[in-house]
Amino acid sequence: MSDRKLLSSEAYRAIDKEIAKYPADRKSSAVMAALAIAQNEVGWVSESVVEDISQYLGMRPIAVWEVATFYGMYNLEKPGRSKVAICTNLPCALQGANKMVDQLKAKLGIDFNQTSPDGSVTLKEAECMGACGDAPVVIINDREMRGKIALADVDSLVEELKAR
Repeated sequence: MSDRKLLSSEAYRAIDKEIAKYPADRKSSAVMAALAIAQNEVGWVSESVVEDISQYLGMRPIAVWEVATFYGMYNLEKPGRSKVAICTNLPCALQGANKMVDQLKAKLGIDFNQTSPDGSVTLKEAECMGACGDAPVVIINDREMRGKIALADVDSLVEELKAR
């Protein structure tokens, strides 16, 4: 499969490493990891990504779409330069996440699943991130978790994200 051009050779090697964790006839089990690797490189799960992953894993494209649309961690639309996902489950809500959401929406001029007009920030609502002791919690660009975010921190967080 050396004629592939969508992802880098490093990405395909990483996918191969994930495939190797499963029996040879079960390589489709690596679909979540493959989608995450592709999203990390491309920035989102486009139709081209789904087609490529489905071919690479020997799956029907609809089966890859089923996974990509079921889990909230995949960007199905191209996000802004920065993406911030905020947990709104009960422990975070009890620690002020809903007020933070209101302030984020007002500051960015957008709602959940939208990107600011300047293309800098996409706002996502997230399910529990398993860091309830650090509530409220956000994840920036699918990689950086921050906890105990205070309402007073929201404006500086938005400025930081816009500057990336």
